[in-house]
Amino acid sequence: MKLINYCNRIIEYSFYLIFFLVPLVLVSDTSELFEFNKLWVTFGFTVVIATAWFAKMITRRQIKIQKTPLDIPILIFLLSQIISTILSLDPHVSIWGYYTRFNGGLLSIISYIFLYYAFMSNLASISIVKKIIKISLASTAITALWGLPSHFGYDPTCLIFRGSLDVSCWTADFMPKVRIFSTLGQPDWFAAYLSIIIPLSIILFINSLRQKTISFKNFLSSFSLTSFLYLGLTVLFYLDLTYTLSRSSTLAIWLSLIAFVVIYLLIQRSELKFSPKKLLGKYWHGGLVTLIILLIIFFVGQPFPQLNKFTFAGIVSKISSLKETAQQAKAPPVSEKSQPQEQAGFGELGGTDSVKIRYIVWEGAFDVWKNYPIFGTGVETYAFAYYKFRPPQHNLTSEWNFLYNKAHNEYLNFLATTGTFGILSYLFMIFYFIYVFFVKVLKKLSIKKIDINLSLSIALLISYFTILISNFFGFSVVMVNVYFYLIPAFVLALQELTTEEKSLVLNLPFKGINKNGKNFRDEAFKNSGLQWVLITIISVIGLYIVYTLYLYWDADKAYAYGQNLNRLGQYQQAYPYLRKAVEERPGEPVFKDEAAINSAVLATVVLNPNNKQD
Repeated sequence: MKLINYCNRIIEYSFYLIFFLVPLVLVSDTSELFEFNKLWVTFGFTVVIATAWFAKMITRRQIKIQKTPLDIPILIFLLSQIISTILSLDPHVSIWGYYTRFNGGLLSIISYIFLYYAFMSNLASISIVKKIIKISLASTAITALWGLPSHFGYDPTCLIFRGSLDVSCWTADFMPKVRIFSTLGQPDWFAAYLSIIIPLSIILFINSLRQKTISFKNFLSSFSLTSFLYLGLTVLFYLDLTYTLSRSSTLAIWLSLIAFVVIYLLIQRSELKFSPKKLLGKYWHGGLVTLIILLIIFFVGQPFPQLNKFTFAGIVSKISSLKETAQQAKAPPVSEKSQPQEQAGFGELGGTDSVKIRYIVWEGAFDVWKNYPIFGTGVETYAFAYYKFRPPQHNLTSEWNFLYNKAHNEYLNFLATTGTFGILSYLFMIFYFIYVFFVKVLKKLSIKKIDINLSLSIALLISYFTILISNFFGFSVVMVNVYFYLIPAFVLALQELTTEEKSLVLNLPFKGINKNGKNFRDEAFKNSGLQWVLITIISVIGLYIVYTLYLYWDADKAYAYGQNLNRLGQYQQAYPYLRKAVEERPGEPVFKDEAAINSAVLATVVLNPNNKQD
């Protein structure tokens, strides 16, 4: 039936759009430019996918969900999040996520898990995975090209927002000339995203070569235009990663690429011949990528101060300092009092070193867990819990007045907010996927040869590793979580580890099911009147949810404008915007809080006519 084909197309292209649009989305007039809009777009496409999938199931007269090897870990993890939300310090925050962060609330987790099963039940094919990977690279190329000019003082975002190609549209909290962030919002978020994509661009480069084994004579003949494209993208992505100055993601990509090489060589260990010439001829492509990365590190830089002495800039600086020392030795001695002293514990930009602050925040996370050991304080309630157990030494840092709504360690964040049950279920889900990969995927290693699908699967596992490492020093954001939940689905699809016969099937009480409980061919289905009614109801519900999301988004815009007017002291002008926000989203405490402040100030003005308001 045509309706089923339409539903399949809607589901397929919605997934494509998630991977293409979500990294690019940002809106200037919402309270949070990046994450809020990315999550709302993800929610919107999730609703579209759900509506199409449910309509498809009604038409086929079956509720059919693909069973996967990860079902039990995923369901246990989801159960831990639900229990933690029920027992939360603030259930509203646990459901929606902490305002301004948004990602990580129960609704977002349900959405990611739903996308996993929607993909596995409708699109789990090798060709679809390859298309999504290529679409991801295209989107990443745009974000990388978008962010790169900002390092040199030319940000396309400012051109759109302000009409000037510079970085003047950003406040002191955002300094793209120091650390770029493109359309992802923060340097570490952008870096985490890039570190996921880099292994994929590398393996696509290797797979696109005409010849994997070469001699120096046929070096260039191994390249195709596609090979040059993927190699160029790899260089672009790593260059952008370097300009983010993200230590966590740089460490993640370094360690993960080492793991990449180890896994790759282990698979082909029987073919290894320890002849430098033969090894270079066989693995020259990996050597080329390594050489390019080392050249970028040497000439452009890397984020670890301890390694600066091995870079070009560090060597030049060392030579210059030696010359200065030699000149000073000839000059009259300078009094020690006149020499400026560097404050200990302070970073390059004048604040307390981020590592020191992170240790303090992590200590607070452990203290939270000790007091809420089983189910934690509630999903996404770290902002409330941390200040109850905040270590006193935090007051001695440059970020003494910062609001910490994340533990800046995904695992400690789960430990504090969802307790022992939450963190164990989260780790179980992670390690079970890794176990499945090494037991069920690499069990095929008796074939001694890495085909394209296996190489893509290994690259996806390496991308997954980068998420795990970068999350240890930070926290996941929308696009990182999309990959976190869907990379396992991609690997299962590439390795064909699920079969349609192993599906959860519930036949619906409509005509058209044979005695064996199997559907007729899709073309043979004709919906009854009741089926059309149900499809209409589901479509209306889907539209209503999308409209509700739009109202929330529109209310946030009004709230953002009213909040800015409040900060400028223009309370009377702010009032209608804050009132609109509360009317459109009466269940949001953040809106009510800002509106209450505004009303209190205006009430004071009424009671004291001598106080004038603009």
